[in-house]
Amino acid sequence: MPRAIPACLVAAACLGAATGGQAQGRRMEGALRAAIERLGDFTHDVRVEASRAIRRAPAALAIPMLLDAAREHPDSYVQFRSAVLASGFGGARVQAYFRDALDAENDRVRAAAYAYWEHAPDPTLVPRLLAASDGETSAFVRPALVRALAAHDADADVRRLLVLDIDRGQASFRSSVIEALGDHGAAYAVDALVRIAREPGPLSDDALLALGKIGDSRALPAVRAAQNELSDDLQPVVSAAACLLGVDCGQQQPYIVSILQYGARTGTDRERMRNAAAGAAALALGGRRDALDALFAAGAETEPDDPARAPLALAIGTVGLRRPALLLPALAARDDVDAALTLLRDAFDLLSEDLAEERFYVALREAYSAPGAGDARRDIAARAVSILEF
Repeated sequence: MPRAIPACLVAAACLGAATGGQAQGRRMEGALRAAIERLGDFTHDVRVEASRAIRRAPAALAIPMLLDAAREHPDSYVQFRSAVLASGFGGARVQAYFRDALDAENDRVRAAAYAYWEHAPDPTLVPRLLAASDGETSAFVRPALVRALAAHDADADVRRLLVLDIDRGQASFRSSVIEALGDHGAAYAVDALVRIAREPGPLSDDALLALGKIGDSRALPAVRAAQNELSDDLQPVVSAAACLLGVDCGQQQPYIVSILQYGARTGTDRERMRNAAAGAAALALGGRRDALDALFAAGAETEPDDPARAPLALAIGTVGLRRPALLLPALAARDDVDAALTLLRDAFDLLSEDLAEERFYVALREAYSAPGAGDARRDIAARAVSILEF
C-alpha cells in the first residue's frame, strides 16, 4: 500500500532553518549520518526511508556529508546512492564532484557521472569522454557513456565515434547507441541508421524509431520499405516512425492504440504489444500527449501480475525518466492518478535508473513549490512522492 502523503516536499518547509543551536545541529548531523549509513541496508523499506530523510535535510548540511560518503564510504553501494542523492541538491560542489567522478573506480558511480553530464553538457569534458570510450569496458557503464557522448555531439570526433559504434559490439550495446542517437536528434547518423533499418535483423526496429525521433525526411524511403518488408509484429514500430516523420498520423496512431487496447484486454500478441508500447512512448516523447494517455489507459486495464502490464509500464517509465515535464501534466489530467502512479512505480523498479529517478523527484519538488502551483498540482506532486517512495 502507498505510504501516507508527506506533509511537505522541500527542506525549508519540513525542517526549518538549522539555527536551533549547537545541540540541535549535532542532532541533525547525527541523524543525517545515520541515514547515509542506512542507504546500504539490506531491507528495501529501510533504504527508502533513509533516502526520504536525506532528501528533506538542509542542503548546507546534506551536500558535504553526501559527497564525503560518495568519495570515501567503504560500501560501494552507499557511495553510489550518496552520489545520486547529492545530484538532487545540485550546486557547484555537486557539479565539481561529478566532474571528478568520471574517473571513479566504482562502476555505479562512474555510470551516474556519465548520466549527470548527459543532462548538463559541458564541451570541456569532450576529450575525457572520448578517452573514456577507449578504456570503458563495463557493459553496465558503456550505455551511460554513450548517452553522455550523444549529448556532446557538436564535436566532430564524437559524431564519428558514435556512427562507428552503431556497428560495433554486441546487439544490446548497438541498440543503446541507436536509442541515444534518436533521443538526441542525431541527424548526422541518418544514413547509417537507414542502412540498419533496411537490414534484416534485431536492430531494424530500433533504427526505425531512432529515425522517427530524428525527424529527417531522408528516412522516409526506409520507412515505406519497412511497411512491406517487416513482420506484422513490427508494424507498430513502423507506424510510429511514419507518424514521427509526419506521415498519416491520423491512421498510424489509432492503429498503435488499438494494439495497446487489445493486448491489455486479452494478454495476447505480446510481441506486437511490446512494439506498440515502444512506438507509443516514442510518439509521447515527440510531444504527442494523447499517445501517453493511451499508454496510461491501457495500463489501467491490467493487473499487477498481468504479463501485458510490463511493456506498458516500461513505456510510461521511459517517458517519465527521459522527459519528466511531459509526464506531470498527463498525470494531472487523469481521474485514476494513484493507479497511474503505481504503473510508473512498476516501471521505475524495472528500469533501475537511479539518477534519472532523482531528476524526476526534483521535477516533482519544483512542481510542488512553484509560485502559483495551486492545490491540485501540489496534491499530484505529494501523491507522486508518496507512491513513488520518494
